[in-house]
Amino acid sequence: MSGHLNLMKLCVGCDDPAELAAWQADRYKGGPARHVTRMWPKREAELLDGGSIYWVFKGVMQARQRLLALEEVLGEDGIRRCALILEPGLIRVAAVPRRPFQGWRYLPGTDAPPDLPQGRDSEPNLPPDIARALADMGLR
Repeated sequence: MSGHLNLMKLCVGCDDPAELAAWQADRYKGGPARHVTRMWPKREAELLDGGSIYWVFKGVMQARQRLLALEEVLGEDGIRRCALILEPGLIRVAAVPRRPFQGWRYLPGTDAPPDLPQGRDSEPNLPPDIARALADMGLR
């Protein structure tokens, strides 16, 4: 996804892309998925011009979803939040190790990992420690 501005986010609660995809499919019944975050991206127009959210599972970036829109959501506490509206389904990407961080981070397209070639996106997920080790060696 070179050229596009993207977001990078830790996936908390799911161990791998398949688990996140199943959770989203069950929760959103094939429609756009949503992820609510406290901070509103200041670079909204750039993100919505073809950008994606790249998901990091247990220290390894492994999947992405296209960003479709940003919508304002008011919490019960009255605080304005941002709902990231995401294209249904995940696209597997080459595994890249990432250190822990809070919230989300901008990810320039030039730093984003490539999508896995067709046919490889349905391969079973490697255990996180093996995926991280292979990514560290540049082999996945």
